[in-house]
Amino acid sequence: QVQLVESGGGLVQAGGSLRLSCAASGRTFSSVAMGWFRQAPGEEREVVAAITYSGSSTYYADSVKGRFTISRDNAKNTLYLQMNSLQPEDTAVYYCARITGWSSQIRSVGSWGQGTQVTVSS
Repeated sequence: QVQLVESGGGLVQAGGSLRLSCAASGRTFSSVAMGWFRQAPGEEREVVAAITYSGSSTYYADSVKGRFTISRDNAKNTLYLQMNSLQPEDTAVYYCARITGWSSQIRSVGSWGQGTQVTVSS
């Protein structure tokens, strides 16, 4: 079982950048695909980006493509999300999770962390 702790959120002006981190415990991190999700108030949780266990392939939601970059450091058991050109519509709680499936079939597996709040002011 992988336990996850997200960090790096905060308040930023539109056009700014943030880098989220997800620290994972357990010895299985390097062998599982991972993803970032977000949930805005009153909205369903949605997938933002995903990465294969090796980091060789990535997936992005259309809304963040070209602005966000997902990466991982398996030696550090850490997942990252670099977010550039942030917009008010990116405001949400961001979560990382182990995933199954790919593209439109991405689903989270296991428990969620506490998430990290990202707020983008206009």
